[in-house]
Amino acid sequence: MQTEHVKCLIIGSGPAGYTAAIYAARADLKPLMYQGLQPGGQLTITTEVENYPGYPNGTQGPEMMEDFKKQAERFGTDIRFGYATAVDFTGPIHKVIIDGDKEITANTIIIATGASAKWLGLESEQKFNGFGVSACAVCDGFFFKGQEVAIVGAGDTAAEEATYLAKLCRKVYMIVRKDEMRASKAMQHRVENTANIEILFNTETKEIIGDKGVTGAIVVNNKTGKEQTLNVTGFFVAIGHKPNTDIFKPWIDMDETGYIKTIPGSSKTNIEGVFAAGDAQDKIYRQAVTAAGSGCMAALDAERYLASSGIH
Repeated sequence: MQTEHVKCLIIGSGPAGYTAAIYAARADLKPLMYQGLQPGGQLTITTEVENYPGYPNGTQGPEMMEDFKKQAERFGTDIRFGYATAVDFTGPIHKVIIDGDKEITANTIIIATGASAKWLGLESEQKFNGFGVSACAVCDGFFFKGQEVAIVGAGDTAAEEATYLAKLCRKVYMIVRKDEMRASKAMQHRVENTANIEILFNTETKEIIGDKGVTGAIVVNNKTGKEQTLNVTGFFVAIGHKPNTDIFKPWIDMDETGYIKTIPGSSKTNIEGVFAAGDAQDKIYRQAVTAAGSGCMAALDAERYLASSGIH
């Protein structure tokens, strides 16, 4: 197996990974980045981005990630296609297998593998992804100001996003599969006390309809079998995210969902020299700007670790 050693390896290439790369490269750590299965991360399936500072007219998600990439490359980051398939964090030198056939050893590793939104699994959901279908109300709710939208989910996140959308949209249908919500009582009360949210219990989505964008959703009551069409232009899915952290499970401390636990106020994991940034460790904010901030933290933490270990 081909082997290569680097001081700093970055796994993943969203806002967290690219920001870590910019800082690490400027600190002369000569970082190597493997982009993963989705170069650019979740932002590459987002169209308009209007809430990232420095883009007064907004930008497209893929273009923004291309800007981040160019900036990281400008300072000397070695960016490659490839996917981490296994890791070994036994010793002070960490080992990562790429694509099953190449071994990278590194003094420091920054995990920025992100998270993936869970979807309903409808073909029409993927067809309209970015054209009315979204997994982030905070990111995309603004584009549906004054319109009618639907949101699927029954937990705290779904309830929070429904109330967020209710401030912007004329009407919000909340589609709940069972006869009750999973959300905390406080969040349930907030939803119930919001006049323009209508909760549809025992309801599942059969189809999302539209032309160039979403024009409606066909839902069915799973008790009566009765179908109805909701005239919505936005369809939000809030049934959870899955962090892309499975390969690190034997080594890194995580919560029950798989989010990496970091030492509060830092990007440090339970393994010395291994740091985590972005949505792989953040289940609360999940924004591009917070991911970028944590990428900066990870690079600074890695630089300090190398300095304190006497590695130049």
